[in-house]
Amino acid sequence: QVQLVESGGGLVQPGGSLRLSCAAAGSIVSSNVMNWYRQAPGMQREWVAGISTRAIPSYADSVKGRFTNSRDNAAGTVYLQMNTLKPADTAVYYCNFVRLGVWYWGQGTQVTVSS
Repeated sequence: QVQLVESGGGLVQPGGSLRLSCAAAGSIVSSNVMNWYRQAPGMQREWVAGISTRAIPSYADSVKGRFTNSRDNAAGTVYLQMNTLKPADTAVYYCNFVRLGVWYWGQGTQVTVSS
């Protein structure tokens, strides 16, 4: 079953902004730590940001001060606001949660930062 669907990616110039959304089924967002990962071509998938069940966000050092992770329990959605984007942010971005030892992933959304 499809439980996570990312959207909001696209092409943006350096210094620009995008907001990614992760729509989740049921009560996934309110009941689990939600994470964002990204994977650039030829690179390993890396953790970008998380948000706890108490809506406390955390970030990788590479995005601190530029990205903001948030959630809307009523909408069943987590958001990643991405500001001051750099070419190094170019990647496919994935939403993730872990339940009973199983890692769940969305299909990903492409973010390309280029002039």
